[in-house]
Amino acid sequence: MKIYRDLTQLPDFNNAVLTIGSFDGVHCGHQHIIEQLSNIARKIGGETVLLTFYPHPRIELALQRGEKPEVRLLTTLAEKAALLEKYGIDNLVVIPFNKAFSELSPDAYIQDFLVKHFQPKCIVIGYDHRFGKGRVGDIDYLRKFENQYGYRLAEISPQEVDDIAVSSTKVRDAVSLGDVALAQKLMGHPYSLSGKVIYGQQIGRTLGFPTANIAVESPYKIIPPYGIYAVLVHYQSKDYKGMLYIGDRPSLDDGMQMSIEVHIFDFELDIYHQELQLDFIDYLRADAKFDNLEALQIQLERDRVSALHSLAEYE
Repeated sequence: MKIYRDLTQLPDFNNAVLTIGSFDGVHCGHQHIIEQLSNIARKIGGETVLLTFYPHPRIELALQRGEKPEVRLLTTLAEKAALLEKYGIDNLVVIPFNKAFSELSPDAYIQDFLVKHFQPKCIVIGYDHRFGKGRVGDIDYLRKFENQYGYRLAEISPQEVDDIAVSSTKVRDAVSLGDVALAQKLMGHPYSLSGKVIYGQQIGRTLGFPTANIAVESPYKIIPPYGIYAVLVHYQSKDYKGMLYIGDRPSLDDGMQMSIEVHIFDFELDIYHQELQLDFIDYLRADAKFDNLEALQIQLERDRVSALHSLAEYE
């Protein structure tokens, strides 16, 4: 998959079959849209082009109003891109969403943005798609220009659009409640966190459970609730098993803020400042305070057994 972030650097796409959206989480509903896109592209000998916006329009518009964004996202841009590549998108175009773009008229959006830069042969879009200043452009407005600009409009059914919205809400709710198994079922892949390994206090090392502390960059990323999770750890194209802790470390009583720490089984590499992806497979237990470090160590041994049991099918 090719990724473009600059509209002035786009190639001449070959019979572009285009869709537009946030595709947050790239869940099963989104995957069906991608499948439709790919099927159309195959029939006309074209290539798929997916347009997404960064930052998320709701975040940018809230900031423009001087408000605190309430949006919480399932995927960062990098995580989304990796999933879109996995599911077969040919080209991902990241559109900088800013005040100037948000104020394009519907006509300018179609002529000076979509047609000028992409020359689409087919636009696959939902019935509720809105565009242009004040979001006054809609699918009927796009349809009026089909003949003039030589594209065909393929409408995603209302039922399908509504199902996608419901699925997105269900996934966010599941992750927020720690039900990562349900989230995986709804998404068709595990929920994940990505971040760089930073220095911690290295207490886990003294207990025989060294951990990598993860710094999640995006403030809008949904973090599952405090607890212990069985995870798959992706590092430099290899997968490892591990258990992840999210919490404020009550047993240490050190006043630390939320910590995200992963213990990777049978792993001894130095990975400070390296990027890890953590796939949530199972929720093991809630965070808890232990009377002493010995009791904590005993529980960590039990957690290791539980995690390995949850991860047994992943070899």
